[in-house]
Formats: sequence, C-alpha cells, structure tokens
Amino acid sequence: MTLSSLTQTEAVERSRLVAVERYDIEVDLTGLLEGQVFSSVSTIRFTSSEPGASTFVDCVADIAHATLNGVDLDVSTAKQGRLALPSLAADNLLVVEASTSNTASGEGILRTVDPTDGLVYVWTSLETDEARRLWACFDQPDLKAPHAFTVLAPHSWTVTSNSAPAAIKEVDDATRLWTFEDTPRLSTYVVVVNAGPFHEVRQQHDGYDLGFFCRQSLVQHLERDLEELVTLTRQGLSFFGDKFGIPFPQVRYDQVFVPNLGGAMENWGCVTYGDSQLFRTPPSHNQRAVRAEFVLHEMAHMWFGDLVTMRWWDDLWLNEAFASWASNWAMAEATEFTDQWASFLALYKRPAYDMDMGPGRHPIRGEVTDVNGAMANFDAITYVKGQSVLHQLMAFIGEDAFVEGLRAYFAAHAYGNTVLDDLMSAYAAAAGQDLSSWTAAWLDRAGTDVVALDGDTIRAESPDGQAPRPHRIDIASYSVTGDSLERVAVTPALLTGETTRVDLPEGDLRLLNADDLTFAAVRPDAESLRLMLRHLGAFVEPLSRALVVGTITQLLLLAELAPRDAATAISTALHTERNPALVEPFLSVGSLVADRWAPPAESPVLRSALADAALVLSRDPEHRQPALRTLAASASTDEHWAAVEEAAAASTDSDLAWRMAIRRAELGQRDDDALAQLLAGDPDPDAGVKRLKVLAASPDAESKETVWRAFFVDHSVPASRDTLDLGAIFWRPGQVDLLAPYTHRYLGELTDLKGGMLNQGVVVRGMYPHAVGDESFLKAAEAASENDAISQYARNQVRAQSFVLAQLNRARQL
Repeated sequence: MTLSSLTQTEAVERSRLVAVERYDIEVDLTGLLEGQVFSSVSTIRFTSSEPGASTFVDCVADIAHATLNGVDLDVSTAKQGRLALPSLAADNLLVVEASTSNTASGEGILRTVDPTDGLVYVWTSLETDEARRLWACFDQPDLKAPHAFTVLAPHSWTVTSNSAPAAIKEVDDATRLWTFEDTPRLSTYVVVVNAGPFHEVRQQHDGYDLGFFCRQSLVQHLERDLEELVTLTRQGLSFFGDKFGIPFPQVRYDQVFVPNLGGAMENWGCVTYGDSQLFRTPPSHNQRAVRAEFVLHEMAHMWFGDLVTMRWWDDLWLNEAFASWASNWAMAEATEFTDQWASFLALYKRPAYDMDMGPGRHPIRGEVTDVNGAMANFDAITYVKGQSVLHQLMAFIGEDAFVEGLRAYFAAHAYGNTVLDDLMSAYAAAAGQDLSSWTAAWLDRAGTDVVALDGDTIRAESPDGQAPRPHRIDIASYSVTGDSLERVAVTPALLTGETTRVDLPEGDLRLLNADDLTFAAVRPDAESLRLMLRHLGAFVEPLSRALVVGTITQLLLLAELAPRDAATAISTALHTERNPALVEPFLSVGSLVADRWAPPAESPVLRSALADAALVLSRDPEHRQPALRTLAASASTDEHWAAVEEAAAASTDSDLAWRMAIRRAELGQRDDDALAQLLAGDPDPDAGVKRLKVLAASPDAESKETVWRAFFVDHSVPASRDTLDLGAIFWRPGQVDLLAPYTHRYLGELTDLKGGMLNQGVVVRGMYPHAVGDESFLKAAEAASENDAISQYARNQVRAQSFVLAQLNRARQL
C-alpha cells in the first residue's frame, strides 16, 4: 500500500474542524504469542466545529468494521491509510476495528523472539505517524486527547503503558485483561503498549513509583546497574522538576528495555530503550555517561514534547534539541558526570559539524510540508547543532533569564501545543530584550560560521555570504614555559559582525571559543595551533583539552590539518590524560583519525602509536577497561598482544576475547574454531552480532557477503549502537579493492530500506562506505542524493557523509 503523508495544510484544516475528547483503545495481543497478528478497536469521541462537514481518520491497519455515530461506514473506501468520515455531527462517536500482521518490520510495532529462551516480546514506537499502523486515530501532534488502553494479553505477559494499570483481570487460564488509567491529554505519537514476560523491578522514591523492565535473558545486567539507574532517575526528576517549575505530574514512571530498538522513545511515563543499553559487560565510564544521557534526554521530553508539544513537525528540531541540551545540562549539574560538556565537545559535537559544513546542511528550523519531511531532518543538525544553539542562547541571555523563560513557558502551555515564537517570547520577556534577529540568524540559516583571531581582531565569516551570526564567546590566553601552560586570562566577546576588536593580554597561545559557548568552526593562528598540538595534554581545564580535540576534528574536516599531525597530538596527550570524561572520547577520536582519516600507508604506524598510549593507560586501574579495548582493536606488537591476552585470560567475560578476534580477523588471522567456541560460550542473546563483527573485519569476499546479507537481505542485525560499530568494522580502509563493489551496492539498497524511522537511521549511517569510497562512488552518491525513490532522510545523510569522505580524501593528501 502506498501511504498518504499528512500535509501541514491538511493538518491545519483538520485541527480547525475536529477537537478530540478522548480515545478508548482496546488492544488484543493474543495473536502475537505464536503468530503475527495485532488487533485493536479504537473508540474516538470528538467534536466538529462545522456539522455536516467531512474529514478522515488515519488507519493503515486492515479495517474490519467501522461506525460513525452508529452508522456503518464503507470500509472498502479506505485507501492510502485513510478512512473518510462524511457528514460529521457536532458530537461524534467513531468506532474502528482493525488488525495488522506487519509486526516483524519495526514499523510502529515489533514482535521479537529471544533466541536464547524462545520468549516473545512486543513493543510499540509511534513517532512520527506510526500510531495509525496499529489503530485508528487523528495522527497529528496538535490533536491531543486522553487515551485509555485496555489490553488483552497472554497470561504470562506483563503489559506496560503510559499510566498505571487500574485493574488486571483473569479472563481464563490463557489470558488476562489489563485496564490502564486514563492518560492526560497526549499526542498520538507518545502513547505506548509494551508486553512480554518482562522482569520487573519497582521502587518508591520521592513520591514516585519507579519501574524498570527487561527481558528475562538480561536480568543480571539490569540488576547489576539498577542502583545507578534509580539514582539517575531520581536526580533527573528532581532537577527538571525544580528547573522547569513543574514536577513530573504522574506518580508512575517506567523505563522499559526492549530488544531491537535503535535508540529510545519518550512515551509519556513509560520510556522505551533499546536493550543494548543494558551492557553485557560491566560498562565503562563513557558507556555509563551515554546511558545517562539517554535516560535524561527521554526524561526531559516529558516536559518538552509530551507535556508541551509542538503544533506541527516544523518544530521537531526544538523537541530534540531541547532534550539533548537539557540532558547534558542535568548531567553536568545534578549527577556524577560533572565534566559532561567536555565529553560532549570532544566526541559528540563533531557529527553536527560534519553535516552543517557540507552540502547536507539545512536550517535548524525549516519548512515541513508533510510528515515524511519531518523524518528527513532527524539528524545531527537537529539534535547536536540545535542543542549547541540553545547553549549559546543561555550564554547570550544568561542562565537566570533562560530558566525563568522556561518556567513561564511550561506554566502557560502545559498539556497544550505551541510554536517556536511561544518559547522565544518567554525568553525575550525574561531577558528583557528582542530576540527576533537572534532567532532568524541562528535558526533560519544553514551552515557553520568560521571564526579566526588575527592579532587583536576576531574575524568571522558565514558560508551563505550573509553577515555572521551573533556569537557570545570567550578567548583564553596562555603563556607557555617549557612543557607547561598557564592560563593568563579569559576575555569575553560578543561578535556582531565580520570583525570585532578585543583587548587581549600578552600570551603565547589563544584558545578561541574557550568554554565552548557557541557553535562555530575555529581556525587558530599558526603559532597557537602549533602550541596546542604540542601541549594538548598540558591544558589544566578539561574543557580546554576537549576544545583542542574538537578544533583538531574541525581542521581535518576543513582539510587544513594532516591526519598524521592530529593522530600524533592525541596519542601523545593520552599518555598523561586521566580524566574519565575525556579518556574514552580521546581514545575514540584518536582511533578514528589513525584508522579512518590517515592514508592507508600511514595508518599502521599511527594505530600502533595509539596502542602504545593505550598500553600505558591500561596500567591505571581507573582507565584499564577502555584502554584495553582500544589496545585490542589496534594491537600491533608482541607487547600489545601480550597485554591484552593476559587481561582476557583473567577476565570473567568474553568482551576482550571478541575484540581480539576482530583485530586478528582484520589481520587475516581468523581462527574459526576459536570463534565457534566464543559464540557457544557467550550467553548474550545478541552474541551473533559479535560473530558478524569478526566476519566483517575479515579480508575475504565470502565473509563480507555474509555480513551484507545479514544487513540487507535477512535483516537480522538488531538495531543498536552495535550496528554502527559493525558498519565501521565492515569498511576497513586497508581493504579498498575488496570493498569497492559494495560501495555502489550500498546506494542501491537505499531504495528499499526496512523498519521504522530509528532503525532505518542506524542502517543508513552505519553502512555508509566510510573511508573507502573513491571518486566514482562520490559521483554515484551525488546522483543518489537526487533520487526521489530514496527517502529524504537517507539522501540528506548521503550528502553529509559524502562531504566528509571527500574532505577525508583531501586531508590524506596533506
């Protein structure tokens, strides 16, 4: 079926005509225990401002029967996911019975069978307009209404939804009926039903009833990390409730870890995460920080997105940018991850520059003519540049005004819908200044400004030929004595044009955008660049060290810094880096540069140097785990191998053994018998992905084809961060000839991607041919980016990744 995509014009008209009073949705999951059928009866009470008019309800599921105000509707007229509703009354009652067997693709719903025990789990994820795949609804964000779910499920299953179950009734020996309390007024995309034989833990804290769920095969991992998850949840609810001026207004708050979900979803009161967040080995500091960001990001959505919801998808960026910014803010202010802004800058800001500095760039705020267009901008500009711009806004108007504006915004619009102007007006009132020009400059223009210091003059240039954006930045000045640095002063500046004079003290080195207050590429003067590369590890402030690494990645992207110089600076700094917020980001960036950006002829030496630094780090107990992981991935000498082999032998899990197997496979030393033993002894239900990683690294056509088929034919790769790792391992820079045919095959696969929005995004990004595409591929990719048969999201990603690949090829020539 070709589905209609709701246009903004249609949404405005339907919102003018219809007001939804409530949804009562009966769900039958009994057909999913041994089959694929999901059934629903959706009862919708709504009013019409224009009796006698007609509209339509969204329903992609197969409609068996429908009545409007007691009159049967001709369900054969349903097409493209819409059922016509003629002759509306002032008050209307619509009842639609429907079912779907499309429960294996991840489009709105996924039924999964755990390979270790055969148990079945079901989750739903409905952004942007996937609710219509399961039940009839007016599937647009501004038609909010209470939802009441009743769910018939197999007796052994636990069911979760947005609110607490009001009753659980024994129907017979095989089934139970779950009746849930009414939700508050919610948009259709943030309601949820999850079910399966979940392991459940409940704790009561601070007036909240906190629930945590996972599949039975992962119980030990949830129990291991439970205390930390509880602490983060309590810290987040307390911090956001205070800063936003409205405590989360529901007692029950559940977090459900489910299989094969490529990310997380901010369902009101019942957040779902891909259960790759329940790490199969004790997590490192960075893994814990990433999970904390997930927890706090989805929690922030309870206010920004769920409680107050955008009127239309053109403000989707604000939902995601705000949650991303708020999660990092909360981590730095309310949790143990006090240096989170340094971690963010060193590792997570780079993808936004990658996209915003190339042809895939787009304004943060843009026109979204239909729902399909909303998905196109689910990218690093939305999430990462968007949050960086909010960070700049806080610096621009001050934290007190920023918080005051937020509180006024939530108080005025709780349970309603808004547009950007509502938020900016609240900020403007709190700050006592007109923010209209700031808003236009930052949100309605694409591209990254480049900032440079020329003596006592800061020069800024914008890629669109217009005046640079206003930037509130700091310049840190340092004196250099031998191998030590001393910060002399920090000079604040407000850039309002192409040139800005600043009064700087004497200094040997200038660090532009100190404290990372703005979103801009920094071009240091030659002497400052030389000194910062040489003395990267000597900066006292963690954020300054992160800023240097961030500047390195920007200069690589501008093709103004040789990868060998970048890799050498990072590896050298790692010999002395001991801040847990930076060790893993630096190891990751160092590996990226040495492995992917460096010319293949130089890469082995640079990877060996990185492994030397990891070997030194591995002797520090606090950093031993991430250091050994990097060492295993780049082991090059007998000393390297001896260290990881000794550590693997002493380990209680197989994590290092798998990483060593991947590296040996890359070197052409795969041991299939040892691989089979590893697989047989690993209790992880996703252990098959680890085997695929070993095959992906192998320099032979048969192994590459096996991995390719798992991705694009069998669709057997679970959507998770491991998918991104698997893609990076597949595209080995030293296997260019072997991989050349796959580069063009990748483009061909983009016309037939499977799964929901989150899962498609992981595949598109993960399997782009990083570091191996040649000029013929780049030309083909340019053509693919104009192919309407490929989703707009995938085309944007191809443009962005192709820009990075082209710049990588240029940087390799330096």
